[in-house]
Amino acid sequence: MSAPKKVVLAYSGGLDTSIILKWLQTEYGCEVVTFTADLGQGEELEPAREKAKLLGIKDENIFIEDVREEFVRDFVFPMFRANALYEGLYLLGTSIARPLISKRLVEIAAETGADAVSHGATGKGNDQVRFELSAYALNPDIKVIAPWREWDLSSRTKLLDFAEKNQIPIAKDKRGEAPFSVDANLLHTSSEGKVLEDPAEMAPDYVYQRTVSPEEAPDTPEFIEVGFERGDAVSINGEAMSPATVLTKLNELGGKHGIGRLDFVENRFVGMKSRGIYETPGGTVLLEAHRGIEQITLDSGAGHLKDSLMPRYAELIYNGFWYSPEREMLQAAIDKSQEHVTGTVRLKLYKGAATCVGRWSDHSLYSEAHVTFEEDAGAYDQKDAAGFIQLNALRLKLLAARDRRVKG
Repeated sequence: MSAPKKVVLAYSGGLDTSIILKWLQTEYGCEVVTFTADLGQGEELEPAREKAKLLGIKDENIFIEDVREEFVRDFVFPMFRANALYEGLYLLGTSIARPLISKRLVEIAAETGADAVSHGATGKGNDQVRFELSAYALNPDIKVIAPWREWDLSSRTKLLDFAEKNQIPIAKDKRGEAPFSVDANLLHTSSEGKVLEDPAEMAPDYVYQRTVSPEEAPDTPEFIEVGFERGDAVSINGEAMSPATVLTKLNELGGKHGIGRLDFVENRFVGMKSRGIYETPGGTVLLEAHRGIEQITLDSGAGHLKDSLMPRYAELIYNGFWYSPEREMLQAAIDKSQEHVTGTVRLKLYKGAATCVGRWSDHSLYSEAHVTFEEDAGAYDQKDAAGFIQLNALRLKLLAARDRRVKG
């Protein structure tokens, strides 16, 4: 690959991406543009601007953007319409943020005349795959620079030496080994590495940042109502809210009640197993609520088909194929299923659990007349079940007769 002339770097302002910024300048002698996304990670982002300026980046080459609404509306909510869970447990909080960051990297590259993008993902993880598959899907001609796969700064000591040599400010707590690494956005926090690497050892309490422990959560349950339109949450307790505001409020409520903790050993796309601690308070509440409203508004055939598609859909997102035709095909089917997923769900939040305790909708398929144990006024003729059973039993009878005959 020829040396890039101008690179757009996904920049957090932290030590690693600051070192990458300087390394790009010294290794390639190229101009660097920084992009810092506010995905709801809960950190002040203006220091990233000052850090970039300190490292010689011009004001016009520093992009800091609040993308929280776009993140929830165009990425999180479509994913939640599918009730997506990777390996049955993980709500894909890190995975779903990467295609949005990649999209803006490629767009900013086009706006600024850059011929390359760069990220700080290591060569062992999934994020390198997600960033790069997304970037190539959006611009097949873009160059991608992954410093962790190229440089010889293979240890924390070498990184710190490089930082000091190039006058990159180092926070005092970064001079020692960090206890674990954290990724955060409006959907979740993800913690892994160091003290969490032994899956036999229980995670220390200080790892958790967004949730109180269920044991310390309020002793009184809290009841909330979440309103849905076409599969997306649009209100809490009757108050209309934007997508990002809904998730922010659900995070607050879920975190307060100790909801959404996950200690998980997953299979990375690159082949190894990894142990992570995830906190997804709002997402866990949202999943329960969405499942609740689907129970009365989604036809059984559509619902069961949708559930069968979900593991494949979740795996595509986890593996970095958000912009693939197969994900878009599945999304079209999922979105079609949500046309009548409109109504309200009542939830009980208590000691680490979100439980659906009521649901109602003008689009409901639930018929009390058909299921009542009382008189149903002719809504359902129970005699009809006999023929239904006989037809479904026919092949089972033939199999049983054949087996008895063969065994003689």
